[in-house]
Amino acid sequence: MASIKDVAKKAGVGVGTVSRAMNGTGYVSAETKKKIEEAIDELKYKPNELARNLFRSRTGIIGVVIPNIEHPFFSRLIKHIEIALYQYGYKTMVCNTIGNSNREQQYMDMLERNIVDGIITGAHSLGDEEYLRIQRPIVAIDRDLGPTIPLIHSDHAKGGRLAAELMIRSGCRNVLQISGSMIVNTPSNMRHITFKETLEKHGIKVTSVEGAWNMLSYEYYQDIVKRVAEEYPDVDGMFSADMSAVCYLNMALEKGIKVPDDLKIVGYDATFVTKMTAPKITAIDQDISGLAKCCVKTIMDLIEGKENINYHQILDVEICMGGTTI
Repeated sequence: MASIKDVAKKAGVGVGTVSRAMNGTGYVSAETKKKIEEAIDELKYKPNELARNLFRSRTGIIGVVIPNIEHPFFSRLIKHIEIALYQYGYKTMVCNTIGNSNREQQYMDMLERNIVDGIITGAHSLGDEEYLRIQRPIVAIDRDLGPTIPLIHSDHAKGGRLAAELMIRSGCRNVLQISGSMIVNTPSNMRHITFKETLEKHGIKVTSVEGAWNMLSYEYYQDIVKRVAEEYPDVDGMFSADMSAVCYLNMALEKGIKVPDDLKIVGYDATFVTKMTAPKITAIDQDISGLAKCCVKTIMDLIEGKENINYHQILDVEICMGGTTI
């Protein structure tokens, strides 16, 4: 296997010149760069990535902290973050917190010890102060950690309004919405606040049910849907994140409720699960790929020490029509 010394000898330059050319850490003429590139190709030289990253004081790894990788939103988000990071030459390390603040804390400790170069976080189990304490590259998804940490999220207020307008057009008069816990003030809460406000302005009754904190499993969604369906049997519209919407649709069909004639359902996220039902679920579509790209671009800018970082980015949402609304 060829070494960097072999490349230098083949190109007729010093090892330091090869290193500068590969790492972009100093001036190397275009002619010399071409000779080095030709030598690398001819010798099929593969640089030691660990050594190169140590030279650059980097690990080449970004930690991504999420609540539950089984959740369709987060699994899709991880997929697109990994794709985007790979294009920058970075690897992805995933922390699946499952509501455990100790797991989240361990990743922050890794960032502080330079085991990862940055953190993209979408979890909410660790206090804000732990993130603010560490002056290292951090990007937050749907969690406002303060003005010093970039925040990226969808236009949830618009999403809530679009969902409400679907209910209005479908003729709903008694609507149920199921949200996650509203204990922590996150941008995603605006979907439910705006949804309720928009419907009530049109004289439509809205019942809001909060789920438990950091509960994201399918089994939990089944349990909460069963409970609220028994407590509120007369609703003609239901709005929630995709997983609850799927559970509610299945429950309604089992009971012989006609969808969308007697019950309208609108999901939020428009992940693949909304397309696996019959009828397909109408949902508000977050641009998950766009969210991932914004997170990765921002964390790269922070790592590179670039100026003019955009510390608050809001991405558009749209309706993905299915057969659960009229």
